[in-house]
Amino acid sequence: MTLTFVSHTDLQTASVAQVRAAIRDGSYRGHTAGLAAGKLQCNIAILPEQHALDFLRFCQRNPKPCPIVGISDSGNPALPTLGYDIDIRTDVSKYRVFRHGQLSDEVTDIIDTWADDLVTVALGCSFTFENALMRHGIPVRHIETGRNVPMFRSNIDLIPAGRFGGQMVVTMRPIPEHQIAKAQEISSRFPQAHGAPIAVGDPSSIGISDLAQPDWGDAVEINPGEVPVYWACGVTPQNVLLEAELPICITHSPGHMLIADVAEDAETTILQTH
Repeated sequence: MTLTFVSHTDLQTASVAQVRAAIRDGSYRGHTAGLAAGKLQCNIAILPEQHALDFLRFCQRNPKPCPIVGISDSGNPALPTLGYDIDIRTDVSKYRVFRHGQLSDEVTDIIDTWADDLVTVALGCSFTFENALMRHGIPVRHIETGRNVPMFRSNIDLIPAGRFGGQMVVTMRPIPEHQIAKAQEISSRFPQAHGAPIAVGDPSSIGISDLAQPDWGDAVEINPGEVPVYWACGVTPQNVLLEAELPICITHSPGHMLIADVAEDAETTILQTH
């Protein structure tokens, strides 16, 4: 049977079930920004059980970039607190497989890589609060232009745990100056999705040399009257896992998130993940 591919535009009004089905059968392999509005989007870190406790300690100590929203049982690809039928081996549109600190593969499923000792940790994503920003009339440039959010390495040190440590990765969104306070207040309602910004304005203050050259994602224009605003980013644990040089770890590819069944609303999500 010939697979019919669908585009990001095709899925913009689709339900979360339809989006995940398209990802699972391989007909959609793109980024998930702006899809399944109202549903929690999750960064994914998958690692061997023997390293999972230290990684969870690291996340607990660094909740801005690493807000935990779900944890699997060892060897079980399901995440029942996030969706009744989630299969983490197929339900992310693109994965990165790292071995001993080196990128080994970028694939659209991890069925052949899965092992009985792997633990999945789902972490909140800033794509979640973007829907709230747009509902309040605050523009989100990368969604307006059909791009992936720009992501940058920063010089902000993280609190280590075991072999896990490093610097924070941030996302940047240009916000009209008169709407910055509102954007800060809205995003602060979503602690499971990185919460309020960590910096505003001069990129050099957090170690970024050129906003036109993101480390991941796509560059976006900053229009007159707009100011760059930076949020903690869920790519942070990817860097941390990479530097830890585990024998194997698996993450989502930047911008290619797991979309959960649960609502992005902070209170709802917290109740369903505890």
